[in-house]
Amino acid sequence: MINKNRLFYGSCLALLTTAFAFTVIAGIAFSVKTEFVLTNAQLGVFTGVFFIGFTISQAIFSPLCDIIGMRWIVRGAFVTHVAGAILIMTSQGYAVAVAGSLCAGLGAGLVEAGCNPLVAALYPDNKTSKLNHFHMWFPYGNLIAAILLTLVFAQLGAGWRSQLLLVLVPALGYGVMMFSAPFPQTEGVSAGVSVGQSFKALFAPIMIIMLPMMLLTASMELPPSSWVPSVLKAGGINGLLVFGFVFGIMGTLRLLAGPVVRVLTPTGILFTGAILATLGLYLFSMAETTLMAFLTAAIWAAGIAYFWPTMLGYVSERNPKSGALGLGVMGAVGMLAAFFVTPWLGGVADDKGHDVLSTGVVVEIFQEVTTTFPSIAEDAGSQAEDIMAVNTTTQDVLNEYSQSGELPRGATMQALRAVSGSGVDADVVGRAQEQLNPADNEGGRLSFRTLAPFGFILILVFGILLIRDLRAGGYRAEKIGSE
Repeated sequence: MINKNRLFYGSCLALLTTAFAFTVIAGIAFSVKTEFVLTNAQLGVFTGVFFIGFTISQAIFSPLCDIIGMRWIVRGAFVTHVAGAILIMTSQGYAVAVAGSLCAGLGAGLVEAGCNPLVAALYPDNKTSKLNHFHMWFPYGNLIAAILLTLVFAQLGAGWRSQLLLVLVPALGYGVMMFSAPFPQTEGVSAGVSVGQSFKALFAPIMIIMLPMMLLTASMELPPSSWVPSVLKAGGINGLLVFGFVFGIMGTLRLLAGPVVRVLTPTGILFTGAILATLGLYLFSMAETTLMAFLTAAIWAAGIAYFWPTMLGYVSERNPKSGALGLGVMGAVGMLAAFFVTPWLGGVADDKGHDVLSTGVVVEIFQEVTTTFPSIAEDAGSQAEDIMAVNTTTQDVLNEYSQSGELPRGATMQALRAVSGSGVDADVVGRAQEQLNPADNEGGRLSFRTLAPFGFILILVFGILLIRDLRAGGYRAEKIGSE
């Protein structure tokens, strides 16, 4: 017998696991960058590969959902969630950490591939509201994780590796709830819709419009979210608390989705969200104090809150024959955009941050490194090779500076990170960090501003869809067979 509550709350716990993984990966990004001496672009790969893992599992298993069933997909999510957490926790190098982030992303994608059609099948007459209620556990999960990391793990002085334990706890919980539970058939299978018909529905006009919009809505939400903690931390602001604040607003708004959907309709929600997200992201990019960070983040959070679940609900209600495949493709497209945009924002941050550096101060720092680090390395034992590698990095930058008269973009920021993370007990290390932090903060915030104008495309398209609905007498959800 199908137990709706067990399956729905088990799905919520699975999404909570995804949220914990996302928050922990974003939260440890600064520590991972320091320990493995990464550029912002490399760090963007570490955080962004989570999205490509999501995309891969969505692309492979969403078309198979009607064939193999949702139960096996959810089981796969449990296995990959656990494996990803363990890989990152035990990583001794950049490659293994990236593999762990990829694996965690695979688990996240499998949760979406299995649980979105599950919720739609459990509540066929209330898809948009229930999908919002299900997806509220992603922002609430980020809020809970941020609080635990800030108030518990930080107070205990726990290292970044131990934070991965947060992912394992809810993973074991939904594994117990979902492994043996009977699952219903997908909505498409129950209605007799073939896989071929679902593929054909992917080319419906509404899908041709909404897939590019999913690229943009996901880009406005996920990549900036993953950068918030490290960008604000570099500016002396507790970015993890702002991160949690953003997702607290998102979760609460999704909890209230029922009446909001009834008043605004899904199209009205998307149009309003596009306006707030664009304005909020632009204002957030100018936040230089803790108060302004919270205030402007609130506007941005209100804008992006309904994007993901409402996009899914809209497609499921306006193009129901696309079924689990349509939901999966929408999610995969969103995460694929996030994968490419996240490292792109990192590259923009490195480029913009370079302009904040004081050339004279940086040159003095590097000259002091090349003078003092070789002698320090002589007594450093096993650390000598790493110290000399830092020395070589700074010397290469100085050589290019002497030839061109300008510090090389990208390489200079990376050399400062190498000095800052060298572990050498010297005043020059602190001075390198003093140059690096403002550059990382300014560059990160300007990367947000670079992304904001894409929101005008969303405002235009969602505005046209809203006007079309109003002229037709209002929003109408379609059901399979109603035509």
